[in-house]
Amino acid sequence: MSKSNIVRVLPIALFAAALAPLRAARPGSPSKAPATPPPSVTFNRDIAPIVFHSCASCHRPGEAGPFPLLTYDDVKKHARQIVAVTRSRIMPPWLPEPGAFAFADEMRLSDQQIALFQQWAEQGTPEGDARDLPRRPAFVEGWQLGEPDLIVRAEKPFSLPAGGGDTYWNFVLRVPVDHTRWVRAVEIRPGDKRLVHHANILVDRMENARSREVAPGAGFGGMEIRIESETFDPDSHFLFWKPGTPPYVYPDGMALRLDKGTDLVLNVHLQPSGKPEVIQPSLGIYFTDQPATLQPMLLQMENDAALDIPANAKDFLVSDDFVLPLAVDLLAIYPHAHYLGKDIEATATLPGGAKKTLIHIKHWDLNWQAVYRYAQPVFLPKGTVVSMRYTYDNSSDNYANPNHPPQRVTAGNRFRDEMAHLWLQVLPVHYDRSGDPRLVLQEALMRHQIEKNPSDFDARYNLGATLQASGKPQEAMAEYQAALQLHPDDAVANNAFGGLLLATGNVTEAINHLKMALDARPDYFDAHYNLGNAFAAQDDFAAAAEQFRAAVKLNPEDADAEANLGSALAESGDLLEAKAHFERALAINPNHALARENLEQLLHAAAAH
Repeated sequence: MSKSNIVRVLPIALFAAALAPLRAARPGSPSKAPATPPPSVTFNRDIAPIVFHSCASCHRPGEAGPFPLLTYDDVKKHARQIVAVTRSRIMPPWLPEPGAFAFADEMRLSDQQIALFQQWAEQGTPEGDARDLPRRPAFVEGWQLGEPDLIVRAEKPFSLPAGGGDTYWNFVLRVPVDHTRWVRAVEIRPGDKRLVHHANILVDRMENARSREVAPGAGFGGMEIRIESETFDPDSHFLFWKPGTPPYVYPDGMALRLDKGTDLVLNVHLQPSGKPEVIQPSLGIYFTDQPATLQPMLLQMENDAALDIPANAKDFLVSDDFVLPLAVDLLAIYPHAHYLGKDIEATATLPGGAKKTLIHIKHWDLNWQAVYRYAQPVFLPKGTVVSMRYTYDNSSDNYANPNHPPQRVTAGNRFRDEMAHLWLQVLPVHYDRSGDPRLVLQEALMRHQIEKNPSDFDARYNLGATLQASGKPQEAMAEYQAALQLHPDDAVANNAFGGLLLATGNVTEAINHLKMALDARPDYFDAHYNLGNAFAAQDDFAAAAEQFRAAVKLNPEDADAEANLGSALAESGDLLEAKAHFERALAINPNHALARENLEQLLHAAAAH
């Protein structure tokens, strides 16, 4: 507490007493100065600046806060409650401990600010001089970044029941773009913010999430979902919303690519209000003309296989350690556990042995999980060991424990299950080899996953795809085979392996695996396309045309499928229909070289006869 500078005038009686002879103080017992009363704390001068900065963004009409905190009367009414929740650091909701690396938009109150709330309440909540009141914050109504370039809305609303616990729902939002666009920001409007705990966007470039919808446009349930991809296309951006989070504008050079035929899947965590509600979210998309020149990547560390938490265990530890194969700038971090999470810590041990804390949350609370962006990038050199250490409390002392009495808990996607995940957004730096440095990171990360769990199908498949993209076909084949030993009927793995076999000349075996892919998923465009090419390689053009017809039916806007169908028909002697498909391919893509060359040859041959 700071000392008062006010000069105190003694009453006459005390002044007279001060003229009496002084007693000698005992050695070692200095005389005590009169106690100084605490300085007056007023709303206008001391409390309003804190509330306007750290509370009002959520505690205002239309936002998630249960009551407004915009005026003296608002705050006075809840003074004792504010003292309690700030002293316990429940509010504002900021989980990380102070550390070596500052986070952007940090909401943590200082000890002095927390003490001011308590002093103000104890002194009777004085309002103070009106001249000391700062200007009330001005909030942008509607879209926070201005009118979006494109607004996409869930086709059908979701009916949230009145009760029954937390609900996770996935809205598949179709994005109407007809060519590749670059996105500088996405603003999430999840619906009624009283009901939405948080939301994430996943980029689905294959539109395969649609197959999981309970009805077209209606979405589907689930906490964690799997997005498939046929090419190396790692996640690069955190697309995250929670109450009070402002929309994030990507730095120059880090725009998000949005292709034709891409869906955005909005995963929403909903909490019932006690009465039936309707949720229909929308997204505002802001484009830029500047393509991405920097390629960040999300690295996911995890050790869910170690999650087997006995009932009543209070300090169950799960850990993971990953060695960076190249130097990176760490841009943001996102730890994730469920309701048994207790103490969450991530550290970096540099090659010289120095250890730095990246994030430490001593009192984890799933209700306030967030993406934390560093105020300045954190440089981590090659060879740095990134470690996660998560402690779980599965006892009855954990008020958030969903099981009463406590039960054994393992890993899973339900809220009663647990997770041990840590996402890092990194940007490779000082990479002196040719090629995509993200492939190096992905390969190291997948090998690390397989080392922990050789039966990890996703890691086996992803390692195979990474090795194939890196120009290592034989190593890729071994990983695809290992993945198929775990899941022999997986459509994506069979198609990828079949495509690689076709590319390396093993046509017969390629056809077998491509047929297996179509047995598992008859409407699989890529498998039909690849199987058409395989039949064409055997000069079976009638069979090839059948597969390309199926591909064109599934995706009428694919110029390659149209051109290949025209080629197969031409080889089969059906020149008139072949001509129509070449023309259709050129209508889709006027620069399609194969379609133009084959059409010219066909027309030249027809003219010669």
